[in-house]
Amino acid sequence: MECRAGCAACCIVISISSPLPGLPQGKPAGMPCPHLTAERRCALFGQPQRPAVCGELPASLEMCGTTDEHAFAYLEELERLTSPHSSH
Repeated sequence: MECRAGCAACCIVISISSPLPGLPQGKPAGMPCPHLTAERRCALFGQPQRPAVCGELPASLEMCGTTDEHAFAYLEELERLTSPHSSH
């Protein structure tokens, strides 16, 4: 499955703990990645600076669903469940 054009839920919802260009401490959950283009595509795609976690999170029907809203809700729940600050 390929990413749905313009969704970018995974580039917004999830936190990234590894450093990335412009964010040496990583990216907090809910903050749009500064490397999203105006078309909501990753400007680091295929580049060595792209965080490994981004390449390890492939699009799937379970995660992405058929709507952007589904993707955002799924990833928000995943982030909540995996956050070191959550009280699962």
